Amino acid sequence: QSQLVQSGGGLVQPGGSLRLSCAASGFVLDDYTLGWFRQAPGREREVVSEIAPGGATNYADSVKGRYLIFRDNAKNTMYLQMRSLIPEDTAVYYCAAGNMSINYLTGEWGLGHVAYWGQGTQVTVSS
Repeated sequence: QSQLVQSGGGLVQPGGSLRLSCAASGFVLDDYTLGWFRQAPGREREVVSEIAPGGATNYADSVKGRYLIFRDNAKNTMYLQMRSLIPEDTAVYYCAAGNMSINYLTGEWGLGHVAYWGQGTQVTVSS
């Protein structure tokens, strides 16, 4: 069965750090465009960060300079390293894998159709 299994997350104080992991089974992560999303209570799911098969990355403005997305192809796993966390980062975080969507007019790219979703993991930033 092809799936993404997340680990990590939890409760952290403001200014702290966390690492989320997302392990793939049944398919090769390197073949896909990957992303991390989050959904806070009462808000829509939003994209946090994306990584293309070639290693190019995107970050939401709200997390630039604080979050790092990367993959370990040998472990077939992707990660989201989060630091300098703030209460506004509190949300359920989801990893995803799918195809790439490209705007040929602007050159912008992102995760298009999602083929696989992780189960979600809670991140709470609070003192």
